[in-house]
Amino acid sequence: MPDDVRGALAAWEYSDSPSSANPSNTSQQPPRLSTDTWKDGSTATVVEPTFDEAVLRALCELDCGVPLLLDRIKQNMVSCREASVFFKKRALLEDEYGRAMQKVSKTSSEVYSMNDGKAGSFVAAWQKSMKVHESIAESRIRFAQRLNEMSEELAQLAKEVDKNRKQTKDLASRYERSLLDAEQSMEKAKNRFDMTGEELERILVAKEGESIKDTGLQHTVKGNPSGKRAIGKAVAKGGLLLKGKNPANIQRQEDDVRARMSTASDTFRKAVLDTQAMRQEYFNFQLPRILRALKECSDEIDLGMQYHFTRYAFLYESIILGEGSTLSPVGTEEGLKATMDSIDNRGDFKTYMQNYTVAFNSGSVGAGTISGRILRREGPWEEGFLPPLPSHMPQSSSHSSASASTSQIPDKGRPTFGVDLTEQMARDNVEIPLVLTKCCEAIERWGLRSQGIYRISGTVLKVAKLKERLDRDIDAVDLDSEEWTSDINNIAGVTKLWLRELPEPLLTHQLHNGFVDAAKIDNDRLRQIRLHERVNELPDPNYATLKYLMGHLYRISREEESNQMSISNLSIVFGPTLFGTNGVGASSSGNMPASGMSDTTFQNRAIETILEHYTDIFVDESEAS
Repeated sequence: MPDDVRGALAAWEYSDSPSSANPSNTSQQPPRLSTDTWKDGSTATVVEPTFDEAVLRALCELDCGVPLLLDRIKQNMVSCREASVFFKKRALLEDEYGRAMQKVSKTSSEVYSMNDGKAGSFVAAWQKSMKVHESIAESRIRFAQRLNEMSEELAQLAKEVDKNRKQTKDLASRYERSLLDAEQSMEKAKNRFDMTGEELERILVAKEGESIKDTGLQHTVKGNPSGKRAIGKAVAKGGLLLKGKNPANIQRQEDDVRARMSTASDTFRKAVLDTQAMRQEYFNFQLPRILRALKECSDEIDLGMQYHFTRYAFLYESIILGEGSTLSPVGTEEGLKATMDSIDNRGDFKTYMQNYTVAFNSGSVGAGTISGRILRREGPWEEGFLPPLPSHMPQSSSHSSASASTSQIPDKGRPTFGVDLTEQMARDNVEIPLVLTKCCEAIERWGLRSQGIYRISGTVLKVAKLKERLDRDIDAVDLDSEEWTSDINNIAGVTKLWLRELPEPLLTHQLHNGFVDAAKIDNDRLRQIRLHERVNELPDPNYATLKYLMGHLYRISREEESNQMSISNLSIVFGPTLFGTNGVGASSSGNMPASGMSDTTFQNRAIETILEHYTDIFVDESEAS
C-alpha cells in the first residue's frame, strides 16, 4: 500500500476514534484542515460543520484526491444515464401495453354491443370486466408517464453534474498551474543566485592571487567535467577578465557582483516566500474547497439516483397492488371473479327461450330452421301427428315445490337491510339486531372452523336470495337447513352485506376521524386507550352491536389454526365495512368524511387493536367471571 494512501486511511480511522473528539488533543490534528488565521486577524473554518470532515480529511491526505473524485463522478454519470435509459425503455413498454389493452377493451365492448351476442347477466358481466381492463390500462399509462418524468430528471441530473464537474476540474487545473509556475520561478531564482555566488567566489580567488586549480572549487571541477566551462561562462557573463590583475578593476568587479548577488538573493527569498504562501493557500484552503465541491457533486448524483430508484420501487409496488385491488377489492363482494360468478346461464337461457318462443310464434324468427318449414308437434291424429307428451312429476317435484313456496314467503313489512340501526332495534324491541344474532349464531355452529370464513365470498345469487328472504320474514328463515349450511360463506356474505347497507356505518361518520386519529398513534398502550374512549362515545345501539360483533370475531380468531383467519385478516375484511368506506352505505351517505384510500390502513389498524384488546374494552369483570 502506498504511503499516502496508508496515511490517509490512518487519518480517517483516527477521526472516527473517541480521542479525536477531544479538543485538547491538537497535536495529532492534520494541519491542512485546522482553522486558518488570516492577516486581518479573522478566522475561517475550512470545512463546514455539516460536511463529513473524516472523508474530506482522508481525501486531502491523498495525492490522488482530485482525480479519484473525478473518476468517481464519471462512474456515477454512466450509472445515472443507464438508469435514465432503462426508465425510458420501461416507460415505452408500459405505455404500449396500457394503450393496447385500453384499445382492446374499448373495441371489444363496442363490437359486442353491435353483434348478436348473449344478453342478460352475461353481457352485464362482460361489459363490467371490460371496464376493469380499462382501469388497469389507465393505471399502466399513468405509470409510464411517471417513468418518463423520472428518466428526464435523471438525464438532467447527469447533465448538471457533468457541467459542475468540468467547472471544478478547470478551477483545480488553474490552481495547479499557478502553483507549478511559482515553483519554476523559484527554481530559476535559485539558479541565478547560485551562479552569482560562484562568480563572486571566482573574483575573490583572483583577488587573493590564487589560481583556480588551488582553490576549493577544484572538487566541483572533478565532480563535473564540464565545471570549468560553466564557471568560464559565468565569469565571461559577469565581465571578469583575467588578462591583467588590476586591483582596482577587480574591486569594481567584486562590488558589481556583490550588488547583483544581493538582488538575486532578494529575488530568491521573495520567490520562496511567494511559493510557500501559494502552497499553503492551495493545500489548506483551495484544495479542500475543490475536493468538497467534487464530493458534493458525487453525493448529489448518488442521492438523486437512490431517490428515483426508491420512487420507482414504490410506484411499481403501488401499480401491482392497485391492480390486485381492482381485480379483487378487499372487504367487498365485488371484483372480477365475483363478476364472472354473477353470470346466470340458466336464467339467461330461460329468458332467451321465452323471448324466442314469442318471436317464433309471431313469425319474427324461424328462417333458420333446417328445412325452411315450421314443424309442429301437436295436430290431428289422423294427419300423422303424435299424441301430446304425458305430464309427469319427478320425485324431486315435491322438493322444488317446497323451494318455490319458500321463495314466496309473505312479506311482513319488517325489512332489516338498509334500515337505520336504532329504528330496527326499537321496532323489534331487541338489544342486538335479529339478523346479526341469527347469522352469527349459525356461523359459530356450522362455520367456526371453516377455512377463510368472511374472507371467501359466497355465491352472489345465493346471497341475494337469502337477503330477500330475511327482509320478508326473518323468523321464517331456517339457517340450519342444508340449503344454507352447505356453503357457510353465503351466510357470512349476508352478514357483511347487512353491515355495508346500514344508512350510517356502525362506527358513525361523526366519530370516523376520531377513530382514525387514535389508530395513527404509535404507542400501543396509548392507542388502545384512545380507541377505548372512541368506542365509549358510540350511541347505545351502535355500542351494543359492535360489542356483539367483536365478540363473535374474537371467537373466530381463536380458531385461527383451523380457519386461517387471524385478527389481522379479520381487520382487513371488516375495517372498510365498519367505517363505511365501501358498499352501499358509504356511497349513499351525503355526509361521509373525506377519508379516501389513505385512511384504509388506519381503519384496519383500529379494528385490529379493538379485537386484540376485546376483553379489556368490552368485557367487565363480572362478565368475565
